[in-house]
Amino acid sequence: MAPEALRIHDDRLHEDIEKVLVPSAAIAERVRALAAAIGADYEHADGRLTVVPVMTGSLLFAADLVRALPQRRMRIQLTTVSSYGGTATASRGSSIVGALPKHLEGHHILIVDDILDSGGTLRLLRSEFEQRGAASVRASVLLRKRIPSALSTPVEYVGFDIDDEFVVGYGLDYDDLYRNLPYVGTLRRDALARVGASA
Repeated sequence: MAPEALRIHDDRLHEDIEKVLVPSAAIAERVRALAAAIGADYEHADGRLTVVPVMTGSLLFAADLVRALPQRRMRIQLTTVSSYGGTATASRGSSIVGALPKHLEGHHILIVDDILDSGGTLRLLRSEFEQRGAASVRASVLLRKRIPSALSTPVEYVGFDIDDEFVVGYGLDYDDLYRNLPYVGTLRRDALARVGASA
């Protein structure tokens, strides 16, 4: 049993977690494997690779991923896409919040996102970046749900496939809480009700 699963009720940081789906050690190992695959694919893109993390959910994943990539010149430009928001546990559709990265013409774009479910975020960003003259657009997600909308959405690099559950941790949130958990897990029903009531 993973260490996280043994201690999730030991302190207030973990007491709201029902079960750990992806332990921190598994995440670290998978991030290294993804970085190796991505690095090989972009071997000749020195100076023309732009990594675009989708805020805020991909914050931890993107930080670990870019640090694990083979050392070469790359740009990192953030974007924000709203699809859940607050205490929602299902996607409400994707919309871009604020400005998109600029000067993408001729660059190879790697979108980094936390979770793929409806596919709306990736479709939206791919279209926008392609229209802006990107040389190529690929995507890496930490999690992909085993549902038709996710499985039918093109994505080049996937960390883990998971069941259709609402998850938190390692950047994923519920009402901006739980992002700092080092693993991915599900929330207890009483925690969902309690946080939702206080929102």
